[in-house]
Amino acid sequence: MPAPPRRPLPRRVPKAAPAAPRLIVLNKPYDVLTQFSDDQGRATLKDYLDLPGVYPAGRLDRDSEGLLLLTNDGRLQARIADPKHKLAKTYWVQVEGEPQEAQLAQLRTGVVLNDGPTLPAQARQIEAPELWPRNPPVRFRKSVPTAWLELTIREGRNRQVRRMTAAVGLPTLRLVRACIGSFSLDGLGPGEWREVDPSSL
Repeated sequence: MPAPPRRPLPRRVPKAAPAAPRLIVLNKPYDVLTQFSDDQGRATLKDYLDLPGVYPAGRLDRDSEGLLLLTNDGRLQARIADPKHKLAKTYWVQVEGEPQEAQLAQLRTGVVLNDGPTLPAQARQIEAPELWPRNPPVRFRKSVPTAWLELTIREGRNRQVRRMTAAVGLPTLRLVRACIGSFSLDGLGPGEWREVDPSSL
């Protein structure tokens, strides 16, 4: 009786080499969702960036503008987005009203929000930064002055900066994230991006 045919041994398919880490700096425009698809037809990152495999590290609200980091590397994503790493994020905030020193001192020592007190922030009043026009423009009340603050925080709560300024009596009109760690918006218009060295994070 002939021997049964021998089954061929399964071939070992070599694992694909992991993709090299990439880090993208994007200037997210106003009214754009921090995601790549939307079933309601709203503007998303896909309208400005077509790089497969990269995802936002952290979020930026639809009604906020400015610096967003994207990466294809999970460890980098965690380092940027996870509050335990306390990566400094700096915002330029146009507020309604004239900031008083007592209000800035509140921001510097920590503000009590409905989800608990914030960590101390760096806060100072600044001259209006040179920014692109917002579309649509900010709605102003002619009878109420406005001012700009520079606010640096090391947390990542939902709508935190807006809630902090409102808690001290300075409602936010326009919010632009200017820096994350050592990365800034320098030279990027709305919707523009550049690739940077991930090792510099």
